[in-house]
Amino acid sequence: MESRRLEHRLKELFVKAMATYHLIEDDDRILVGLSGGKDSLCLLELMASRAQIQHPRFSVEALHVRMENIHYETDTTYLQQFCDDLGIRLHVRITCFEVDPSVESTAVPQQSTETAARLRRQKQPCFLCSWMRRKEMFNLAQELGCNKIALGHHQDDLIHTTLMNLTFQGRFDTMPARLKMRKMPLEIIRPLCLIPEQDIKDFAEMRGYQKQIKRCPFENDSHRTDIKHLYDAMEQMNPEARYSIWRALTTANKLIEE
Repeated sequence: MESRRLEHRLKELFVKAMATYHLIEDDDRILVGLSGGKDSLCLLELMASRAQIQHPRFSVEALHVRMENIHYETDTTYLQQFCDDLGIRLHVRITCFEVDPSVESTAVPQQSTETAARLRRQKQPCFLCSWMRRKEMFNLAQELGCNKIALGHHQDDLIHTTLMNLTFQGRFDTMPARLKMRKMPLEIIRPLCLIPEQDIKDFAEMRGYQKQIKRCPFENDSHRTDIKHLYDAMEQMNPEARYSIWRALTTANKLIEE
């Protein structure tokens, strides 16, 4: 009974996000980023389930990008079977990144504040890995004629990003639920944006999602991890902190960027 309630809650929040932020429309062709983690697996399952209803009518394909020089791994055989069970076509791309040798720590203080911040970001494996993955997604989406890319960021991700931007960038901003790209005919959508991470964890356990073979070696060595601890402390002080931050983002129109 509890599992049914959880599944119903996730689908309800998924549909609410679709309607509130106008994420999916008739004739959309959507490419889902499938990392193999719980969030992307949950996203793909919800997307596939909704596509079968045909209201709205849209098609879904999935992309898994493997980075050659980052030592984490997802079982692509499992991902292929997962997609086959959902009736979703899976694409697998392999890529890598190289740190620009001209970007040295000694050069950063000589740059403007904005340039220095950009160079520091570029030196981070997480930034480079994320950028290369996005590049592969943008390229494949256009090859397939997709007009939208769906990413598995949940509500906690958007809240953590808000706190990171406030703390380290001095601006009130987040990853929007819907983002229209300016240089290409694509939109980024985040259909899990109203779903708390704990619900996805519980759903993944209920579904028996297979965990990644090797997890990213950098995932616990970042500002995002520090911000997560900060947010946990905020929720202990005020259990309603989640809703307060979300209301502020909504009021400031930060969840849709066109």
